[in-house]
Amino acid sequence: MVWLRERVGKEMLLVPTAVASVVDEDGRVLLLERGDGGSLWGFPGGAIEPGESAVEAVRREVREEIGLEVEPIGLIGVYSSADYAFQYPNGDRVQPVSVLFDCRVTGGKLEPDREEALGACFFGPDELPRMRPCCVAKARDIFAYEGEPFLR
Repeated sequence: MVWLRERVGKEMLLVPTAVASVVDEDGRVLLLERGDGGSLWGFPGGAIEPGESAVEAVRREVREEIGLEVEPIGLIGVYSSADYAFQYPNGDRVQPVSVLFDCRVTGGKLEPDREEALGACFFGPDELPRMRPCCVAKARDIFAYEGEPFLR
């Protein structure tokens, strides 16, 4: 991404991402306090790197950000609407194309990396923190998910 930004500057980019839904035994979803500014919360996950599948990316991103090993077990949805575009505090503009996986934890220890993830906490549907519009849509879909993927 650094290489690409050096060439295109702050222009809008489509960014493929893989995102994890991790739900605890009480039906609450795991969210991260993002380290990229703005005091927003979001889901573990991030950009799919060249040569990497979405499944490989979600496993890697969750491990890097919060120390958990996860296994995708279902597809909750794909989120690509221009309504979900945003600008980072540094001015970089992105429109994510996100694949949201239903994931089960297979190992590791929940420990935010303190860079990309400043904190991590489970939230129920009525106690969600401040999030970008795309994360609000994902959260609503996670709580409504019954096996059929959402396309947004």
